[in-house]
Amino acid sequence: MSLKELLCRNRSYRRFHEDRPIERQTLVDLVAVTRLCPSSSNRQPLKYVVSASPEVNAKVFSCLAWAGALKDWPGPAPGERPTGYIIILGDTRVSKNFYIDPGIVAQSMLLAAVEKGLGGCMLAAIDRKKLRPALGIPEHFTIELVLALGQPNETVVLDDAKLAEDVSYWRDADGVHHVPKRPLDELLVELP
Repeated sequence: MSLKELLCRNRSYRRFHEDRPIERQTLVDLVAVTRLCPSSSNRQPLKYVVSASPEVNAKVFSCLAWAGALKDWPGPAPGERPTGYIIILGDTRVSKNFYIDPGIVAQSMLLAAVEKGLGGCMLAAIDRKKLRPALGIPEHFTIELVLALGQPNETVVLDDAKLAEDVSYWRDADGVHHVPKRPLDELLVELP
């Protein structure tokens, strides 16, 4: 797959085939990709918790908020929840500032997941005060992001945004998830 194809397939999937579990080693393989990623000042301060366990997954799931733009949707129902999670932590013993590193590694892992036929969702809406004790995460780690992963059980399509201010994602009557993207000419800034 080309990078463009990977990017087009790498959508924020929020419904999964819960009956198709992910192997823990698959999650570890996704984390291994992050060793190749650039890191601010090459400090490499990020660490990861992986879970393919239904018991731990339930704890993680209870600490996440899903799809803020879909006001009437509380998140994946039983049977369509992620089968794996990667929690991205910042190790404050290595650095106090993580800059853009969490986004770089999260996108890299999601692209690698797509390459393996998986899908995921990058979540920052996390109840960190609940997740830390639920998993026993030591205080010297900050909780940066959570990747929810699994076999996607929904269709996500890219649309051209009709209006510059109308970029909120939505679902149609058939449950297809639509993601409006701004046109290229709106992204380019021409300087005098």
